[in-house]
Amino acid sequence: MPDNQGFSDFFYDAPDGLRLHARVYGESNADHWPVVCLPGLTRNARDFHELALYLFGQAKTRRRVIAFDYRGRGESAYDPDVANYNVGTEANDILCGLSALGIDQAAFIGTSRGGLIIHVLGVTKPSVLKAIVFNDIGPEIEAGGLAHIRDYLQKSPRVKTVDEAVAAQRAAHGQDFPALQMGDWERMVSAIYKERDRRLVPDFDPRLPETLKDMDLSQPLPTLWPQFKMLKEIPMMTIRGENSRLLFIATVEEMTRLHPGMKSVSVEGQGHAPFLETGALPGQMAEFFDSAESQR
Repeated sequence: MPDNQGFSDFFYDAPDGLRLHARVYGESNADHWPVVCLPGLTRNARDFHELALYLFGQAKTRRRVIAFDYRGRGESAYDPDVANYNVGTEANDILCGLSALGIDQAAFIGTSRGGLIIHVLGVTKPSVLKAIVFNDIGPEIEAGGLAHIRDYLQKSPRVKTVDEAVAAQRAAHGQDFPALQMGDWERMVSAIYKERDRRLVPDFDPRLPETLKDMDLSQPLPTLWPQFKMLKEIPMMTIRGENSRLLFIATVEEMTRLHPGMKSVSVEGQGHAPFLETGALPGQMAEFFDSAESQR
């Protein structure tokens, strides 16, 4: 049963034995698809807390929600081998967690890296994908946007207090997120950091940014268009931050051409990646899932 925060903690073992974690909101309901939430590169299940509370507790169709912590993030164990912090391994971890939970099909929400993992799942186990929401991610990533993320991770300042953390996040991302209010920044900070030795530290393996250091971001990145085309029969919605540096409008337009039924949403005053609990987004996603499920 969920605790008084609205969720229960679920721990399971990855294929290589690493102890991994997910948050589970709500009860299993065979009549409706659950929603699986996959976070960004350095983020964790806490990013989806407010959205999950809405989807399982307030939406017209109440759905069970599972938000995963990848290995090396949140409550999941750190991997002794940095090379295992890759999309393929993480996709297998998600499938392992779903199997442990008895879930063989679900609607998926993928933010940034989570969307890349969905592309992998579309190749390795497409039957698990019943509906897809891509949050500011597609089959083509702009190298400049990834360079911005890498630079921030490399230069991320040390902070001791929530106020310092909020100031650091606003300094790094405020230009791309003029629509955010103080409460939004505070929720962001509560999801990113954890307290250790009386100071706040990012809640991921500090070696994780090493996976980006050798990438040549002066050149276009490899694309996933062949994998995206394999998703053409799956109901899809793409959310793009108006100021996104990672997902360009031209990419969304090409996604729409290849997937004519795709619903596209632009979020004003936000960049990479939009806060999914803000504005009309929770209701729009809930309606999308209901519509997709009614057509199955």
